[in-house]
Amino acid sequence: MKNKAVLESADVKAVLAAAEAEAIKNNWAVAIAVVDDGGHLLGFSRLDNVAPVSAHIAQSKAHTSALGCRESGVYEKMINDGRVSFLSAPAIDGLLEGGVPVMKDGQCIGAVGVSGVKSTEDAQIAKAGVAALGL
Repeated sequence: MKNKAVLESADVKAVLAAAEAEAIKNNWAVAIAVVDDGGHLLGFSRLDNVAPVSAHIAQSKAHTSALGCRESGVYEKMINDGRVSFLSAPAIDGLLEGGVPVMKDGQCIGAVGVSGVKSTEDAQIAKAGVAALGL
């Protein structure tokens, strides 16, 4: 039987703090979600002046990234490249850039999803959060 790392409370707090710092540094109002490997919410932050829908989108991006073990933008690219049938994939709906998996020893242990600014900027914030773990 294999052992697998998991995100602990301190990890979630570090990810949220780093992601918030990146957003604030750039004056971006966003929602940030951290999930486990099953896409279940572990931590969330919604900065001031963020549209309410961003709270849902950030969680969806994180969920999609965790379940797929890849950045959510991969799915957006597939759809934009013509594979629109992927829109019917079950259990995932955050098919936009801005979800980034947390990988440790080749395994996905969670993900970060961000929404509120351009998708590339959302991804930048999510990556800053993941980088705080030093994996």
